[in-house]
Amino acid sequence: MRVVLQDEAFDVAAEVDAVAREAGVEAGAVAMFLGLVRGGDGLRALTLEHYPRMTLARLSAIAEEVSARYDLLGCTIIHRVGTLGVGAPIVLVLAAARHRGASLEAVETMIDWLKTRSPFWKREDYDDGRQVWVEARAADDAAAARWDL
Repeated sequence: MRVVLQDEAFDVAAEVDAVAREAGVEAGAVAMFLGLVRGGDGLRALTLEHYPRMTLARLSAIAEEVSARYDLLGCTIIHRVGTLGVGAPIVLVLAAARHRGASLEAVETMIDWLKTRSPFWKREDYDDGRQVWVEARAADDAAAARWDL
């Protein structure tokens, strides 16, 4: 299991290769989610602030719970922080499992929980100088709730 917070870009191919190696010969699937900074309406950048130890602990707990639930053979969460421009990769979630169903559900669970359980403060920066703090969304809470036992 690998959980990382970083401001620099990540190498998707290298990360997929690493989790596949970690999983070994029993793995039948590696599922992936790559999140990008969404643009539109003059959005120029997204800034993510956090408390490193608290955020890393929360992301690690998500990875551990999901890994146990889906019997994962390998798991990676990389979340970027700092100021990211539109189109920049912001999060990478990988799950290796014996079967595709488990890996796909694990990735979906992790990304839904990351959206709702991670202590990030997100600020949108616009071309016109506006800065808007992002509020929690009910739709994200509903998506995450379907994975709760």
